[in-house]
Amino acid sequence: MPDTSALVIPALTYAGRGWPVFMLARSKRPVANCPDCPTDAAGHDREACPCLTCHGFYAASTDPDRVTAIVTTVPTGQLALRTGAPSGTVVIDVDPAHGGRDTMNALIADGLLPPTAYVVTGSGGLHLYYRHPGQPISCSQGKPGQGLGPGVDVKADGGYVVLPPSVHPRTGRPYRWAPNRDMQEMPPALVTACQPVTPAPPPTLPHSPTTIRAAGGISCPDRLLAAHLDAVASATEGARRTTLYGAARGVARMVKVDAISRDDAIAALTDAGRQAEQTDRDIRAAIRGGFRAEGLAA
Repeated sequence: MPDTSALVIPALTYAGRGWPVFMLARSKRPVANCPDCPTDAAGHDREACPCLTCHGFYAASTDPDRVTAIVTTVPTGQLALRTGAPSGTVVIDVDPAHGGRDTMNALIADGLLPPTAYVVTGSGGLHLYYRHPGQPISCSQGKPGQGLGPGVDVKADGGYVVLPPSVHPRTGRPYRWAPNRDMQEMPPALVTACQPVTPAPPPTLPHSPTTIRAAGGISCPDRLLAAHLDAVASATEGARRTTLYGAARGVARMVKVDAISRDDAIAALTDAGRQAEQTDRDIRAAIRGGFRAEGLAA
């Protein structure tokens, strides 16, 4: 019989601070529901279900006896926290393999991620823990228009994260808390950034001859502008910010020859970036960078 003490003791410690915990399978996925407890049963209350492993994070508990039983039932699995309002936590999940470090550094520079308690994950990522603000904060992973940038997701209401001292199934490395760190409040700007973004309508190209015109050897500026904007709007995830930067350089060259005004150029690029579900912060940074590379302020 596997020794469960390595996870029971920390699980009870987390439960003691009011954090509802549960067990995932070794694969970090929820344990399958039992045949007698289907999630789609009419009138079935997942929150009140007595089963120890059913419904993923709905099985999470702070009751010591139930927590002990949950861990004992899945002794080789991963200890996990139900994030969001039930535990009073919002976790910012930083994945370096998908650009998370660069995004995190940009968020820190913008004042959105103040120092707080964090976990170094078994795969080398980071889980930054903040206090839940008391208003709905949705999870962002896999949802268009949400998230904080490439490689940075939000785990809050309706989500979960793996807790130390669980061991990552692929690397064999344990999750571990950084020492001497207290969990902090979410700054208002971070709360706002975690809200879903309403997709903007497709960009409207300026057609007035006073704002877009043939100049500097550009015979069809409207088509050239449309090509730049279409490239941004249709860019694949992971290439969107780079594509917007390149488009900003191209449009900046149009501004320099007076084919389009600076304000109209920035407005059109911003609309295209929003259509591609980029954050306003990333859009501003890409436009500033592209304009500066062409010797223009943005």
